[in-house]
Amino acid sequence: MNITNILIAQPSPTGISPYTELIEKHKLIIDFVPFTRVESVSPKEFRAQRIDILQHTAVIFTARAAADMFFHLCEKLRIIVPETMKYFCTTESTANYLQKYIVYRKRKIFFGEGTLTSLLDTILAKHRNELFLIALAEGYRPDVPKVFDKAKLKNSRAVFYRTVNADVSRVDPRRYDMLVFYTPAEVKTFVTNFPKFRQGKTYIAAFGAATVETLKEHGLSVAIEAPSPQAPSIVKALDIFLEQ
Repeated sequence: MNITNILIAQPSPTGISPYTELIEKHKLIIDFVPFTRVESVSPKEFRAQRIDILQHTAVIFTARAAADMFFHLCEKLRIIVPETMKYFCTTESTANYLQKYIVYRKRKIFFGEGTLTSLLDTILAKHRNELFLIALAEGYRPDVPKVFDKAKLKNSRAVFYRTVNADVSRVDPRRYDMLVFYTPAEVKTFVTNFPKFRQGKTYIAAFGAATVETLKEHGLSVAIEAPSPQAPSIVKALDIFLEQ
């Protein structure tokens, strides 16, 4: 197996990255090219949803982008979020990211272990009486609202942002031994921009069942899938694959 050049359809990581060790260990050349970008809905679009942010006592974030767009839109709408607002995040990294916007206090920022189930356990333990606002992306999958409805938690859902195609015209996918996709939107950008792409000997890695499904729908085979019990991340999955 001769894999050297890898394209990852994500922005280049900042700070310490788990990819650094992977690059050194396997002598890789990795290009990070974001295939999508996030944009906020307009104030007019948000108002049309008839959601009053200040009626809620807690906000749910499943991604950093959701946090960015929530605070961005509050600023545009001139909404001052009270210090009593609580924030629930699916991961610790997203919870820590909130320090960009608010003073981090343990009694108002809570997080799960990467899954909705773990986040729900945190909520049900002490916070079931909050009125939750779920910050979502346009075209969201119904999984998150369904989890809250099933648990009989009072909640509203609002679309704060959308994912749109990025400009990837400078990319030549034929240069790479492997392509890595994290989201279905990245796959859709790829097939839209490169309709004549033939996979041939190019390996493809994918994160999440929805991403794998989207790739297969477009006739692309997936060599590496994450998460799994052995590989909870794409980095670990790549490491295992490259060692074989």
